[in-house]
Parts: sequence; structure tokens; C-alpha cells
Amino acid sequence: MPELVFPLDSTKPFTEQVLVGHNRWHPEIPAQVHVKPGDEFRVHCREWFDGAIRNDDSADDIRDAPLDAVHRLSGPIAVEGAKPGDLLVVDILDLGPIPQEDSGPLAGQGWGYTGIFPTKNGGGFLTEQFPDAYKAVWDFSGQRATSRHVPHVSFTGITHPGLMGTAPSAELLGRWNTREAALIATDPERVPPLALPPLRKDAILGSLAEAEYDRVASEAARTAPPRENGGNQDIKNLTRGTRVFYPVFVDGANLSVGDLHFSQGDGEITFCGAIEMGGFIDLRVDLIKDGMSTYGVGENAIFMPGNTDPQYSEFLAFSGTSVTLEGEQRYLDSHLAYQRACLHAIDYLTAFGYSPEQAYLLLGAAPIEGRLSGVVDIPNACATVYLPTAMFEFDVRPGPGGPTRIDPGQGAPHSAF
Repeated sequence: MPELVFPLDSTKPFTEQVLVGHNRWHPEIPAQVHVKPGDEFRVHCREWFDGAIRNDDSADDIRDAPLDAVHRLSGPIAVEGAKPGDLLVVDILDLGPIPQEDSGPLAGQGWGYTGIFPTKNGGGFLTEQFPDAYKAVWDFSGQRATSRHVPHVSFTGITHPGLMGTAPSAELLGRWNTREAALIATDPERVPPLALPPLRKDAILGSLAEAEYDRVASEAARTAPPRENGGNQDIKNLTRGTRVFYPVFVDGANLSVGDLHFSQGDGEITFCGAIEMGGFIDLRVDLIKDGMSTYGVGENAIFMPGNTDPQYSEFLAFSGTSVTLEGEQRYLDSHLAYQRACLHAIDYLTAFGYSPEQAYLLLGAAPIEGRLSGVVDIPNACATVYLPTAMFEFDVRPGPGGPTRIDPGQGAPHSAF
């Protein structure tokens, strides 16, 4: 087993650990661990809400989730010799849930969760159609996931880190804050907001000196979106065997990782759409000196996917175009087209007995495939959603006998504002 360089105790909160990570991006957050090129090592990660979500049949915890406090990241991890302009090579060797023998009732110990966040607390891809809080708890058996809240499905998860990235430079951080503030200013009262500005409240900045805390917290970027440093990309194919090439912006690169997912569909459409869990990740790091200019990488990570995807070979696919539900034509709006494809799939699954919320949660958690299928045929973009048929315990394909009605069980726990 690789050396454990960032341990976490499952019985203690994130801020009471021997090594305290962070939940903001800033170049001055000190490295907690130092490694060398070629090193292989293990990192423990907490689920993104640090135990606030429970294994029960209420969605009150999703409704009231402390969104300002996410994500809990393990790091920063400094790599000896890394300089701005280099490429940090990160190999994902292995990852998985918190071992069952560890104590503490945390997500990852044989279970995880998916949530539909309410519009007033984050929202989601389809928040106009699903404005209230829902939750599904998933049980793990090896690599497979099942849920009492979305019955009659079982699938192999593509386990991956939702969030991994390097620290920004001061100049890059300033660009983030400037452009996101300009976006917020176009509609400052929007619910959910257009972006999340720096926030002193609930900021966790590792071992940063107290004298610098207020200044850094007022500048540090929130971890919610993906950015040039990688960050919260939520790419389900960053699984075992993946090699990622991250741009380096500060000395040491200062790599951080967290937000582990047991499974996820393309787009993580419910916002907390993956099966969230705590766990471990094994990494190997290396450097390509001056790699950013050598390979024209610019300021965004590139990666080589691993080869351990579930071997699903048959799919039922749904398409959507850039026309609103009210019939308004939009010009090549691929975001809208993907929304319509997802809504098409949700409507279809309700014919078998699922509630719309159960179907929505399933699309977020299961390894569905989302594709931009046409982006040139004016005025309609076309997007598609592929559902693996083998994950259903019943025949989900259209047939002459009509849909087989299933028992939807107790359904997804709901909590409205």
C-alpha cells in the first residue's frame, strides 16, 4: 500500500484533524504535505459536507446543507521542484470508500447519497422543474450500488474524485474574482446565484497564520466551479488508471483533492448528483518541466482516461433540442438541449412507476452518458442521454406490451421550504 501522507480520523470533524485541509483556493494556503516526483502516496478524503448528510429517510439535511462550507479538500500537497509553467502529472492508482471497519457514521462506510438541492440552497440543472429537496441513500456491495429510495436498479459505479486541482497564482485568482463578480453584478438577486464570491464565513484555510486569515479568506475563491486549475470538474471518467496533466501556477504546485464519488452520470445534473462518499485515493506524481508552453496546454488540465469503465454495451438513448418547454426557439443552445434530453428520459421512466424525483436522482447517480450530438444544424443543437439498459431489473425498452409497472418503493425522501 502506498504511504499514507494525509490521514483522517473518521470519528473527528474535518477541522479537528492532525492535518487540516481547506475549502477555498488561494496561493498562500500553506502546503500540509511534501512529496517528490515519482512518489506514490495515499490521501484520505472526507465527503464534501463532512458528515452533515445522514443515512435516513428525511431530506431535511439536504434542504439545510451548509453550502458555504464546501468542499473539504485534503491538501495542499507540494511537489518538490514544481515551478510555474510546469505540468504536474497525476496518476490515479486506486480509490474507494472509507473502510467498513473505521468507526463513525460517515458516508463512505458502505453507503453514500445523492441529493436534489432546493432552488434556495444551490439548485441544480433542472431546478425550475425540481425546486425542492430530495435525497437517495445508496448501499455499496463491492463496486455495485443499490438504493431503497430508487428500487429495481443496480449498477457498477465509476469511482472518481469530483475535485482535484492545483493552487492558483495571485494573478489567476484575481482574474477569477474579477470575472465572477462581473457576472454576479448582472443579476445580483438571482436565486440560485450566478456565482459564489469569496466569503469569510466558514472558510477553512489549513495551517494559515491567524494574522493572515481575514485577508486571505476575503480573497480566496470558493471551490464550487471548475476553473483553469482543474477544481470541481466532476468528470466521471477520472477513475483508476487515469493520468491528469495539471498546469502549475505556484512553487510546489500545491495539489489538493476531495469530493470523492462512488458513481455519477455525465453532468452530475442534480448538483449533488453523484453518489457522494468519503474514502481514500492513491496517487503518483511527476513533473514535465516547462510543459505548459511545450505542449500548448495553456491554463486548463488535460487527461488520459483510465480503462476501468463498467462494460455496458446496450443503451436506451434520449434526445433533446434547443427549444424551451414553452416552445421558444433558442439558437444552438446545447445546455438547453441537454436539459430537454434529461427531461425526456425522466418522463419516460415515470411510465414504469418511478416518480419524477426518483428518475432525476437516478440520472445524477448512475453512469449515464451525455453527449453533444449536433451543434451546427441551425437553429437547433441536439444533445443525447444514454441509459445503460442492464442496470434495470426489468425490461426498460419500448415494446408492444407497454411498460412494465414496477413498485417504486418508499420513494425519495422529500423536504420543501
